[in-house]
Amino acid sequence: MADPFPYAAPFLPLVTPRLLSIPYKQLYIVDIDSSHRPPSNLFDKLYPHRTTTNMPGGAVLSATTNPDRVEAPVTVKAYLLCVFASFGGIFFGYDSGYMNGVLGMNYFINMMTGIPIPPAGASQATKDAFTLPAWQKSLITSILSAGTFFGAIIAGDLADWIGRRITVVLGCAVFIVGCILQTASTGLGLLVAGRIISGFGVGFISAIIILYMSEIAPRKVRGAIVSGYQFCITIGLLLASCVCYATQDRLDTASYRIPIAIQFAWALILGGGLLLLPESPRWYVKKGKLAEASHALSRVRGQPEDSTYIQEELAEIVANHEYETELIPNQSWLGSWAACFTGGFSNPGSNLRRTLLGISLQMMQQWTGVNFIFYFGTSFFQDLGTISNPFLISLITTLVNVCSTPLSFWTIERFGRRPLLVWGAMGMFICEFIVGIIGVAKPDDTTVVKVQIAFICIYIFFFASTWGPGAWVCIGEIFPLPIRSRGVGLSTASNWFWNCIISVITPYMVGTDKGNLGSKVFFIWGSTCVLCFLYAYFLVWETKGLTLEQVDRMMEECGSPRKSPGWKPHSTYAAEMGLTQDGKLPVEAHNEKAGADQNAQLVAGTKALNEVHHSESAANVV
Repeated sequence: MADPFPYAAPFLPLVTPRLLSIPYKQLYIVDIDSSHRPPSNLFDKLYPHRTTTNMPGGAVLSATTNPDRVEAPVTVKAYLLCVFASFGGIFFGYDSGYMNGVLGMNYFINMMTGIPIPPAGASQATKDAFTLPAWQKSLITSILSAGTFFGAIIAGDLADWIGRRITVVLGCAVFIVGCILQTASTGLGLLVAGRIISGFGVGFISAIIILYMSEIAPRKVRGAIVSGYQFCITIGLLLASCVCYATQDRLDTASYRIPIAIQFAWALILGGGLLLLPESPRWYVKKGKLAEASHALSRVRGQPEDSTYIQEELAEIVANHEYETELIPNQSWLGSWAACFTGGFSNPGSNLRRTLLGISLQMMQQWTGVNFIFYFGTSFFQDLGTISNPFLISLITTLVNVCSTPLSFWTIERFGRRPLLVWGAMGMFICEFIVGIIGVAKPDDTTVVKVQIAFICIYIFFFASTWGPGAWVCIGEIFPLPIRSRGVGLSTASNWFWNCIISVITPYMVGTDKGNLGSKVFFIWGSTCVLCFLYAYFLVWETKGLTLEQVDRMMEECGSPRKSPGWKPHSTYAAEMGLTQDGKLPVEAHNEKAGADQNAQLVAGTKALNEVHHSESAANVV
C-alpha cells in the first residue's frame, strides 16, 4: 500500500515514541539524511544507490543497488565474537584424537582383553600378541562417528526450530552426559554407550557451528574465520595427544579416565560462551522476526542498530529470503527435506546439485585418509616394529597439523577455495605414493621409516592447509537460506558417515591379525587423493569474497564451477525484488506478523505530524 502521507516521514524521528504509543524498538527510522527526502529528485541524484522502505511494525529499511554495500563494516570486537564460535572444533578434534592414544595404553589393553602386560625383555611375539582385537578397535572408534552421523541430521531440524545457538548449547549438554558414562566405564559396554551418546552431541555441534559461523561471519574473512574451526580441531587433536602422552604409563584407571574427563571443560566453555552471543540474524529473518534480526546483526557487525549499513545488509538478507521462498514455498516437514533434492541434476545451481556437492565434498575430505594417521597412527607405528616411541611420533604429526592450519587463514582468502583444494590434493597424493613406494621397497629399514615419517608430515601439512579447512568453508557457503540448516546437516552427516566407515575398515586393513597391509595402505589413500584432485577441479565453486546471497546468484548464473572464479556481483536482490524501484519489498509473510493495531497507530501519528507541520508552515508564512 502506498504511503498516504509521504512528507510526514522526515519528522518521525523527532517525535517521542510515547506520543504515538508505539514501543521505540518497533520504530526503525534509519539513515535520517536519506529519510529527509525532498519532493524533487535531488536525493536520487546525490544518493543513486540507496532508498528507504517501510517495513513491518513501522521499520524503515535502507536498501541499495550497489553490490559492494550489501554488508556492514565490522569492528575488532565483532571479529572476536565470530571467532569464539570456532571453539567448537575442540570437541571434534579432542574426541577424535584421545582414543588414538588410549587404544595403545597398556592398562587399557589389559582391562579390555585380560592379556597380561608384557614384562621388560619379553619376546617380540609376546609384544605383538598384546593388542586389542581389530573388532574392538573398530567398534570403539567407529561408534562415535555413528552417533555424530545421526546427531548431524537431527541438528538440521533443531537449528530451524529453536535456533542455531541453542542447538549448539543443547549439543554441549548431550555431550556431557556421554562423557560421564565414558569416565565411569570399566568395560566395553558402558564405554561404547557413552561414546555413541557423546557422538550425538558432537553431531549437533559440528554441523551447526559451521552454519552459525557462516551466517554471522563477514564475507571478506568468512573463509578465514570458518578455517578457525579446523584450526581448533587440530588443537583438540594436539591436546589429546599431549594428555595421552602424559598418562600412557599409568597402571590404573586414571590412564584413560583423565583424557576422557578433560572434555567436560570444552563443553562448559563453548556452551556457556554461546549463551552470551547473539543468534544468527538470518535465522531471525527466516522466522519473520525482523526487529530481532536487526538487533542481532548490529551486534555481530559492531555497528549501531540504526546504521544505514545494518539496514542495507538486512534489506538484502530479507530480499534474498523472499526470493528463495518464492522458489521453495513453505512445506510440510517431509516436503522441507525433499526441497533439498529439487531442481534436477542438469541445473548447476539447483538444490539437488548443491546438496550432492556438500555431501560428496565431505566424503572426499575423509577419503584423503588423514584420519588413518590421527585415529590409528599410534597402533600403526607400533605394528611397524621399527619405532621405539610411537606415542611421540603421533604427537609430532599432530603438532605439524596444528602449525600448518593457520596458513589457510590467509591463503583461503588470498587464492580462493578452488586453488587450495586442487593443489592440496595434488600435494597429498604425491606424498602418499612416495610413502607407499619406499615402504614396500624396504619395509624393515629404519632409515626408510624416518623418510616415511617425514613425507607423512608433509602430507599432513598439505591437508591441514587446504582440504582440512576448505571443505568446511565450502559447505557453509553453498546452500540457500530455506535449506541451509538441513544442507549443512546432511553434509556434516556425510563427513561422519565416511569417518565411521574408515574407522570400521582400517583396523582390518592394517591390523597384524587381519589384512596387515602395512605401508601398502598408502597406495589406497594416494589413489583416493587423485579422485579428490579431479573432484576439486571439475565440481568445486569459487565463493571467495561473496556474501551468502551473492553465492546463490553466482551458482544460478554460472554454467560451470570452472567459470565461477571470474564471476562478479552486478546487482542486489533488494533491487531485483522491487525495493529500489517502488519502495516496497514483497514481504507479505512478514506483514502478517506486524499487527493491524500498530499500523493504525502509525497512520494516526503521521496525520498528527502533518497537521503540526502545516500549522507551523502557515505560522512561518504569517
